[in-house]
Amino acid sequence: MSRRTLVAGIGNVFLGDDGFGVETVRRLSAPGAAAARLPDGVETADIGVRGVHLAYQLLDGYDTLVLVDATARGGAPGTLYLIEAGADGPVAPQTPVLDGHQMSPDAVLALLDTLCAGTGAAPPRRIWVVGCEPGSLDEGIGLSPPVAAAVDEAVRMVLDLVHHQDEETPQDEPGVAAN
Repeated sequence: MSRRTLVAGIGNVFLGDDGFGVETVRRLSAPGAAAARLPDGVETADIGVRGVHLAYQLLDGYDTLVLVDATARGGAPGTLYLIEAGADGPVAPQTPVLDGHQMSPDAVLALLDTLCAGTGAAPPRRIWVVGCEPGSLDEGIGLSPPVAAAVDEAVRMVLDLVHHQDEETPQDEPGVAAN
């Protein structure tokens, strides 16, 4: 059986930099250079704010999940982070698990564990988050200049991840904080 990877763009395009994940996956999957460099078995999905949809899609069986999302960790706007989810233990959701309009990635992963237990499916073996420090989450369409400038580098990070996903740790990227 071949390995499958899902790269999912998360975020609300109507809240400024929260649309980072959606824009990054859009560029990654657009016809052209980036999409042509995706290895076989790698799928992209614009999940947006449909967290329940992501949880159910993952029941189709993926070895690796790469979430791309705005991730506030205190850095300068546009700072990229590479985080291995679950490295510090089980997921503890910050929002109600069944609130489909406000499901954060941690709530999705908690719901996934419940769904897998009920269906016999297996959750992804590895889960990565490619995050970007937002500058503004105010209402409005469009990324702030520092976050927009980080999208191409995030595409490169995702490509590096999916091409080197069997390595213990991915290649360190200049200017990238890893957890």
